[in-house]
Amino acid sequence: MTTKANQNAIPTKQYPGLFRRIGAWIYDALVVAAVLMIAGGLAMAIIAILLNTGVLTLTPYLDASDYLTKHPVAAPLYSIYLGLSVVAFFGYFWCKAGQTLGMRAWKLRIQNADGSNIRFTQALIRMATSAFGLGNLLVPFSHTKQSLQDLMAECEMILLPKPN
Repeated sequence: MTTKANQNAIPTKQYPGLFRRIGAWIYDALVVAAVLMIAGGLAMAIIAILLNTGVLTLTPYLDASDYLTKHPVAAPLYSIYLGLSVVAFFGYFWCKAGQTLGMRAWKLRIQNADGSNIRFTQALIRMATSAFGLGNLLVPFSHTKQSLQDLMAECEMILLPKPN
């Protein structure tokens, strides 16, 4: 029998443990690999167009890949482009839905304490302080069950309830 007090009770937040976070991180690493392949393919297509129109020549480089990794101007620009692709991926999903695909699979959500989506500046802080996921190693030792990147970005990762 449900009492009136139980009906009006506010559900408490549950926070994910380290292994659930690592599972989402591994899943997202696979998605990021796909994002980087698409971004690289787009860069290769642009190089092919520039070669066919005569705007670009590969001399003295072996091929487009050699050009993109060894040219003194193109190589750093290509690296920045790939880095921005990863930043855009995480920033978009965290700010729009609070979840990446890996987080959705593992029933995780990143949000502000009031439940709102994080801002892009928070996403940038979170990415900069995550140490490629090593910030999650703080979770088992934290009384708040939050990672270093969550604390630095002033947000929280919660475990979503199972659907009824």
